[in-house]
Amino acid sequence: MNSTLDGNQSSHPFCLLAFGYLETVNFCLLEVLIIVFLTVLIISGNIIVIFVFHCAPLLNHHTTSYFIQTMAYADLLVGVSCLVPSLSLLHYPLPVEESLTCQVFGFIVSVLKSVSMTSLACISIDRYIAITKPLTYNTLVTPWRLRLCIFLIWLYSTLVFLPSFFHWGKPGYHGDVFQWCAESWHTDPYFTLFIVMMLYAPAALIVCFTYFNIFRICQQHTKEISERQARFSNQSGETGEVQAFPDKRYAMVLFRITSVFYILWLPYIIYFLLESSTGHSNRSASFLTTWLAISNSFCNCVIYSLSNSVFQRGLKRLSGTMCTSCASQIIAKDAYTVRSKGSINGCHV
Repeated sequence: MNSTLDGNQSSHPFCLLAFGYLETVNFCLLEVLIIVFLTVLIISGNIIVIFVFHCAPLLNHHTTSYFIQTMAYADLLVGVSCLVPSLSLLHYPLPVEESLTCQVFGFIVSVLKSVSMTSLACISIDRYIAITKPLTYNTLVTPWRLRLCIFLIWLYSTLVFLPSFFHWGKPGYHGDVFQWCAESWHTDPYFTLFIVMMLYAPAALIVCFTYFNIFRICQQHTKEISERQARFSNQSGETGEVQAFPDKRYAMVLFRITSVFYILWLPYIIYFLLESSTGHSNRSASFLTTWLAISNSFCNCVIYSLSNSVFQRGLKRLSGTMCTSCASQIIAKDAYTVRSKGSINGCHV
């Protein structure tokens, strides 16, 4: 396979998706379109999420907002780091040699996605404590402990993938848009097993255990309340509807985010395990599964904006502020053109 690639290397650049190469522009058109499109969506979407969290104080009442914002910052950094392969595919010169660039890029994206995965596990633990121990929750979960937990998340994620710099193997396929990563940097079954045992398996087990018990407890509470309301309505002759718990509604939003995360990451994890165990690789499969997983960095923004009413109010408030600012600028410019004197130094909102 390498011999055929070496023979064509001088005629056209290295492309993981060979059918996406276009001679008229002399770069991997399909790869560039996919990466640039996702990069723009990820950066813009997470910037909006971060601004909304700062503009909507009600969102910060939930302790999970610490982890949601951590995920937003991690996803934003994923989008920024994706500029590296985008510029490389467009033939911009790299500041350092290709081997080091792809290793660093692969390491950074792996750490950032590990932060998201670990944050989702911590969110599920937080909701589990909130529902199982509501009376002692505020003493168990404090802002200081949350900040310490977030620090440990970043430290743990870094340590898990740090051995990739010490010839343990490739941590993922994020850097495979670089030819050296795709051809010379290989996965190792032992390092893959290490990543699975230290990250993927514990995070998935924690999420399954906590959300299973959360919904089981909420279902029991709903059943008890409905029985009490039924007895009360029989005595008073009135009928009432069972209201859903706020904790259950919020848990459903977080469960959707977690479910979409693992759905998008499942093809990547399966391919990662198969290649590490069998040694057979497919460049198109590695590219598509990798960037499908990375697209989750944008999906979190969409799910939150569609599922959380407080977030929607914060988004409307942010958009209203921006529209007011734009309207003030237009009025100021109109006043300047009419009077044709003086200078307008800024907008007054």
